[in-house]
Amino acid sequence: MSYKTEELMITVIARLLDDPAVRHVAVGAASPIPGSAALLVRHLTEGRLRASIIHGVANNPFTDGGREIFDCAGQGRIDVFFLGGVQIDGEANVNLVGTGEYPTVDKRFPGSFGSAYMYFVVPKVILFRPEHTRRVFVPKVDFISAPGTSEPDVYRPGGPKALVTELCLMSFDPARKRFTLESVHPGHTLEEVRDNTGFDFDIPDIVPVTPEPEPDRLGLLRSQIGEQIAEIYPDFVARVFESKQEDAA
Repeated sequence: MSYKTEELMITVIARLLDDPAVRHVAVGAASPIPGSAALLVRHLTEGRLRASIIHGVANNPFTDGGREIFDCAGQGRIDVFFLGGVQIDGEANVNLVGTGEYPTVDKRFPGSFGSAYMYFVVPKVILFRPEHTRRVFVPKVDFISAPGTSEPDVYRPGGPKALVTELCLMSFDPARKRFTLESVHPGHTLEEVRDNTGFDFDIPDIVPVTPEPEPDRLGLLRSQIGEQIAEIYPDFVARVFESKQEDAA
């Protein structure tokens, strides 16, 4: 069964969420890939997983999205959150402000909102970015919107645990401030990951190939999950899922 890159990323994230210790997953703005993964795992676990998506209505439990989700996270009631970035470096620092020498940036983006706060308080933050290029994965971010690690005397129960891209899956070790390559997606190579990553990372002696999406999960994504996430991201569903519905039938 053929699949798109976004569908592979969704199933990779879903495996990271399919853990009995993960009870509540929150998804922020512009996040159809992790949002779909959270809804998929909620379905597969028959509702054991709580999935809160702050946009839309059906899966949004918050009446005042920002303040309520921050309060929930601060009380330790969110187990997983997701962050992307204009730039991400080898120490898992995230830039959501702009590129170039701050404050005179070459290009300005919407900004950090609550990314730094969520990065500190949510135990498991999964970084994700469909584009895996040296433009995104840089030696050092131009501006730190959210730091990947903190000094030992800083109270920080949360932080990055994994990175999912169009090319690979990586884990992050905050003590060593380094990423480790966990697997390379089908159709891609270690050399391709190296060539498109601006920072150094650890590589196992044998690099696994990421398992392909399970056919039953693809079927769910292209039917029930697609219908649910379309409330928030209709263009994403039309581009990624709807063209595949005949395959899922």
